Amino acid sequence: MLDNFIDPFIHGLNLLGTAVFAISGALVAARKRLDIISFILIATVTAVGGGTLRDLLLGISPIGWVGAPHILWLCIGSAVTTYFAAHLIEPRYKLLLWADAAGMALFAVVGAEIALANGTSGIVAVGMGVMTATFGGIIRDVLCQETSLVLQQEIYATAALIGALSYVLMTMVLHIDRPFAVLIAFAAGFIIRGLAIVYRLSLPIYGRNDTASGA
Repeated sequence: MLDNFIDPFIHGLNLLGTAVFAISGALVAARKRLDIISFILIATVTAVGGGTLRDLLLGISPIGWVGAPHILWLCIGSAVTTYFAAHLIEPRYKLLLWADAAGMALFAVVGAEIALANGTSGIVAVGMGVMTATFGGIIRDVLCQETSLVLQQEIYATAALIGALSYVLMTMVLHIDRPFAVLIAFAAGFIIRGLAIVYRLSLPIYGRNDTASGA
């Protein structure tokens, strides 16, 4: 019975995550005061960049959005909407952070699942999960000359790593049924990211007190 629920759940969250990632990209374009075509470009790259890179590295054909053009229309629609309504969306950025957390957690799990389905090892599947969830944002930030969220102290890529790793371990080691593995791994990534949002959690950074010698 859970099998009948999990696929519509994944599909719905996938569309939500795609839209939210696209909006987050368009909001960066708004802060940079770009034109509407640039909005569409940045939004689309943010939403599908990670999955595109994953599919290219795994040799998957056609690439996800090529076989599902409605994804592009969703990105375009999100970008155009943000272009005209960024001033209304920005005050609700906190809500977008939570939706982004859900999208990130799902993309990490789906990325790992797709990698395993294409015969990769567990560690490669984990890497592909993290890539799917984070690389769209990294490409966005490079194009817009922003400091990437992944490279800041705030826990983000770590949450994606935990989600992807949880799915791989439950699938390959514990042999838990796919629906349960998806839900538990999604919850793990989402909860870690949620705790980071609420409590501003971060990993310790490298620090060293250098003292001049002989001075």
